[in-house]
Amino acid sequence: MRIGVLGAARITPAALIRSARVVDGVEVAAVAARDRGRAATFARRHGVPAVHGSYADLIADPTLDAVYVPLPNGLHARWTLAAVAAGKHVLCEKPFTSNAAQAAEVRDAAAGTGLVVMEAFHYRYHPLARRMAGVVREGDLGAIERVETSMCFPLPRFGDIRYQYDLAGGALMDAGCYAVHCLRMLSPGEPTVTAARAATLRRDPRVDRAMTADFTLPGGGTGRIRASMWSSDLLSISAKVTGTRGTMSVFNYATPQLPSRFALTVDGRRRKERFNGEPTYVHQLRAFARAVGGDHTNLTPPADSVATMSLIDAIYSAAGLPLRP
Repeated sequence: MRIGVLGAARITPAALIRSARVVDGVEVAAVAARDRGRAATFARRHGVPAVHGSYADLIADPTLDAVYVPLPNGLHARWTLAAVAAGKHVLCEKPFTSNAAQAAEVRDAAAGTGLVVMEAFHYRYHPLARRMAGVVREGDLGAIERVETSMCFPLPRFGDIRYQYDLAGGALMDAGCYAVHCLRMLSPGEPTVTAARAATLRRDPRVDRAMTADFTLPGGGTGRIRASMWSSDLLSISAKVTGTRGTMSVFNYATPQLPSRFALTVDGRRRKERFNGEPTYVHQLRAFARAVGGDHTNLTPPADSVATMSLIDAIYSAAGLPLRP
């Protein structure tokens, strides 16, 4: 599988370049950027053999099988749709699109094409996420009463594109999409937003630097997500599920190849489990390649993305903020 990269994003070396070196049958074959010189520099540094002068030229390259989209959030839908129209498989960075309507448009465009479109929630492909989902699905904790997830990290550079409203920025989009997706994964059904509170930028009150949202869960449980790129919660990447029989607590569900903790208490008996090994990005790329080959390994298809983006839209509305354009 030959993949072309749209843009010379900072995430690409970790998310794709290094992973492709260890996943059989995958080659990062081309890159394009708005600045061809920047793309050429990126290609030399990372051993990418071809450089294209525009995103459209790369997508039209008949030698490429797939496209990786790590562009700013507000450009995801446009270029994913273009790649699908050109018959390319797509690995698109999270959040999938700017809003649920765009996600549904991509879902509908991809339907029936036979193309793999995967949202790059890399954590979902790691054995830790599989274990977390299994604990809930198999009923180890009994009836689920409470699910809490967080994704908070410091990003005080307020000129960063992740704070730009027109590019679909905001803490809920860039950080909180993880917390929302993980909450969905750990819930006994789709959550419903009941309230949300945002802390916004002074220079642009449409943009959230932090967000907290509350939910009801099917079966009567409740949930909460916390997301931040600048707040008193400087660093929190956690998940906790409480059921009638016990609790599951996870620290650093997003990148468990780094220091992380998993603890499960059932009927008063507590045990810890370790998860490390290959990075989440390797697991994700391997799943993407296998899905392109025909296996049922796409855990984050467009239908899943529509559900996540619908919840994000509902959170913004509950917080009194406009949806991302």
